Amino acid sequence: MELAFERRGSGPPLVLLHGIGHHWQAWEPVIDLLATSRDVIAVDFPGFGASPPLPSGVPYNPETLTDAVESFCARLGVREPHVAGNSLGGYVALTLAARGAVRSATALSPAGFWSGAEPVLARAILRSMRGLTRSLPPGRTDVVARSAVGRALSVGLIVAHPSRMTPEAVIAGGQALRDAAGFDETLAAFSSIAPPGRPKAPITIAWGEHDRLLLRRQAVRAARWSEQRVKLLRGCGHVPMSDDPRLVARVLLEGSSRT
Repeated sequence: MELAFERRGSGPPLVLLHGIGHHWQAWEPVIDLLATSRDVIAVDFPGFGASPPLPSGVPYNPETLTDAVESFCARLGVREPHVAGNSLGGYVALTLAARGAVRSATALSPAGFWSGAEPVLARAILRSMRGLTRSLPPGRTDVVARSAVGRALSVGLIVAHPSRMTPEAVIAGGQALRDAAGFDETLAAFSSIAPPGRPKAPITIAWGEHDRLLLRRQAVRAARWSEQRVKLLRGCGHVPMSDDPRLVARVLLEGSSRT
């Protein structure tokens, strides 16, 4: 299907997938760093960002979102790209690797490695964040985003350093979360997410040292599942791209060098 995307650079194609309630602009801090040696394609999932929703009757879940990404790549004529994703996007990246549809997959704090009440906590935090964006009266979003305290309250659960995000990025991210047509149904599907099948392509998993949404102990389960060490993104939160762009870019370049 046709999806909104941003494409920059040249080299082997690298498709970037955002988390639930976000948009391709989440990758903005690292795109130009990657584009010096990759054909970077940052895409909005259907029902998120500027992409249209899924067709009527098609449920929102990781499988249908993965199908949509595969279809999108086929329409672009991009065969077996490298792929990297964050959170939900990380889970989709690993699912693409399990399907053998990509050359490599890099997952930053991927969903699906939780246990017990951890997914309940994650869903509650995400609902609260979306509720906050919907409760702010017109004109207040800009005031909140331009305040250090406001940025900390609005994005402090998903980034380790809210001050490193521009007010414009906070505003745009809040709007993407507020308006995401696929949010509620996709979030409900989290309750049935389990680790994907065994990968048929090289994978890299990295986890934010200060991840407050998908707690760092989940990295231990991801390491057992993948039978390899999980990289620690020091000083980073759940959405690490603005916390340390150079570190994240380095991990993605290394991951997309594996074939």
